[in-house]
Amino acid sequence: MKRIGVLTSGGDAPGMNAAIRAVVRKSIYHGIETFGVHQGFNGLINGNITKLELGSVGDIVQRGGTILRSARSEEFKTREGQLKGVEQLKKHGIDGLVVIGGDGSFMGAQKLTEHGFPCVGVPATIDNDISGTQFTIGFDTALNTVLDAIDKIRDTASSHERTFIIEVMGRGAGDIALWAGLAGGAETIIVPEVDFDMNDIATRIKNGVKRGKKHSIIIVAEGVMSGVEFAEKLYEVSKVEHRVSVLGHIQRGGTPTGFDRVLASRLGARAVELLMNNQGGKAVGIVRNEIVEDDILTILEQDRVYDKSMYDLSKELSI
Repeated sequence: MKRIGVLTSGGDAPGMNAAIRAVVRKSIYHGIETFGVHQGFNGLINGNITKLELGSVGDIVQRGGTILRSARSEEFKTREGQLKGVEQLKKHGIDGLVVIGGDGSFMGAQKLTEHGFPCVGVPATIDNDISGTQFTIGFDTALNTVLDAIDKIRDTASSHERTFIIEVMGRGAGDIALWAGLAGGAETIIVPEVDFDMNDIATRIKNGVKRGKKHSIIIVAEGVMSGVEFAEKLYEVSKVEHRVSVLGHIQRGGTPTGFDRVLASRLGARAVELLMNNQGGKAVGIVRNEIVEDDILTILEQDRVYDKSMYDLSKELSI
């Protein structure tokens, strides 16, 4: 393998730059040229590809977002668009591609692999919703961003003796809500993976008030419903005054944590090793602090295991 390409796709996640840096420097260390594909699969189709040197990735390990930028591409979902991408890679003499992103990005990598072009996927999404890995790049940073917001909101909730509903991101997964709720001491956590009873939530809030509790924090994952919708439904059964905070895209940005930087570095480097060994169609991940890999297709097809014990613990500690 003489040349390796790297692209980021889908929603940005803190730590993507650290992964890009790892791919570039690991490749160059082994005498392999590296090329950056700008603006995701859309840029791949349009040939927006440039050579990356050691200096190209200097001073980016601490930066959020992605220096390669990202974009959605409807055209790449078609066979014609995918073949255009393959032709651009061949035109630039690129032998293998590292794709950094979420499940949509993995699907694109799988399609390129099916067209005979070796790709390796690196999981990077704040949602932490990729199977085959315990953690995705960006999740830890997003978690800490949400925690910081919860701590600040708790000050106001306590001062005004109110219930606050905080809507967090995660698409169809509840990991951000669960981890942030448990670490932030939320009284109630609402996630897509577990059913909930609005009357039970109202009763818990009222019982808390009776024993002198001054405030309540409720974390709602966006995959269940919006914070505003949840607040309306809760008021119907509780008549308790509340406020809603929607954290939004602030959760995607910011300086990546040490954990995300190290994770991104390890995963990016391993992706290069797989391509050097002609192992395309793979995705890397981390399980029990060991870097692992599996077929992209297997990862896309299998359901991600949800840790129900953490949810149960959160309920036990929030009595």
